[in-house]
Amino acid sequence: MPKWFGDAKFGIFIHWGLYSVPAYTGRGEYAEWYMQQMRNPEHPSRKFHDKTYGPHVKYEDFVSGFKAELFDANAWAKLFQKAGAKYINLVSKHHDGFCLYPSAYAWNWNSWDVGPHRDFCMELREAMEGTGVKFGVYHSVYEWFHPLYLRNPEEYALYHLHPMLKELIERYQPWTLFTDGEWDHPSDVWHSTEFLTWLYNESSVRDFIVPNDRWGRETRGHLGGNFTTEYGYISGHQKIEDIVLDRPFEECRGIGKSFGLNRIETTDDYMSAKELLETLCSLVAKGGNFLLNIGPAADGTIPVIMEERLLQMGSWLEVNGDAIYGTEIYTKEPQDGIYYTKKGEKIYAILTRFPFGSVTLDKVPYSPYRKARLLSHPADITVRENDGKTELVFPPIDPEDVRCQWLYAVELTEGN
Repeated sequence: MPKWFGDAKFGIFIHWGLYSVPAYTGRGEYAEWYMQQMRNPEHPSRKFHDKTYGPHVKYEDFVSGFKAELFDANAWAKLFQKAGAKYINLVSKHHDGFCLYPSAYAWNWNSWDVGPHRDFCMELREAMEGTGVKFGVYHSVYEWFHPLYLRNPEEYALYHLHPMLKELIERYQPWTLFTDGEWDHPSDVWHSTEFLTWLYNESSVRDFIVPNDRWGRETRGHLGGNFTTEYGYISGHQKIEDIVLDRPFEECRGIGKSFGLNRIETTDDYMSAKELLETLCSLVAKGGNFLLNIGPAADGTIPVIMEERLLQMGSWLEVNGDAIYGTEIYTKEPQDGIYYTKKGEKIYAILTRFPFGSVTLDKVPYSPYRKARLLSHPADITVRENDGKTELVFPPIDPEDVRCQWLYAVELTEGN
């Protein structure tokens, strides 16, 4: 796995497509699965569809509503930069097969040929240049209703999926390739090893591309340079907090319960800024990245609550980024209320409560030469011993003078 990915720590996932037109599913479900859900007459999406659009309207008809008339790639890029993200993953194609770029393998089923007649992958890729935020893609390996896939998955992989992926890689040269939808078949049916051999040895992105672990039903959470966890689960029913991962990993989840925009979600379904930052810090402390998803609307706007959360995270990272970016695991044994990271000889303790009174760092042995400073305030912190451990004593600090909210990072160094 290229070093840049392990240093990045924070990325933004973008689920945007025809499913953004209805932008609806049952509470707690994935709205980007609308096309599949409406095949079930008892599913909330089917009932909503019949009531709202009528039973004769097909999913494919949503292409006329996917206008993206307010989409501004430069505005998106500036937002992602302000959020403190270091890379993005744009869903170039979800399981419905609709592409956000012109493709010889999706004729008349892509955003260039129909609908808005725009190449969103290229627009966003070009907008990201110069921002310090790397452009990457998500690409579904299967398509629910592709005739060749339904008839012969192996031929589909060889004559549709592989050339389509190579087309995507060579045209847009993404830094990440997040595959998904692999679970129906083992990796030999997908001929994944053949594709990855090409990717790592012949492609133009071989020196920096970061693929994931979703290349066959047996690979997720078992094979790959980094694992992709989802809403806290790595594979099956294994939760992140219940296992010790032996390699870098990337947790993806939405700010709410869905990846694609679900209009019935309320503020009760959305994580607060503090919750998102605690998630980020807990993942980084375990050696992982946080891929936080947003679900834009069909008109190309990013819902205000999602924009606000990204800006809140960016304001915190602007102050405390040294404790996040480019760090490594300090300890695999967490301490309640404190997340630890390290960078070289520096140790970072990220507190989930305001720095008031004293706090003992159970995982940091005391050293008489140790010094401490808050990244968000110039307070003089006293370092003393408490049963062989490092104890920090904070002077009275006016919350109005602290340059961040929610979590507070302390940098520990050794010096005379």
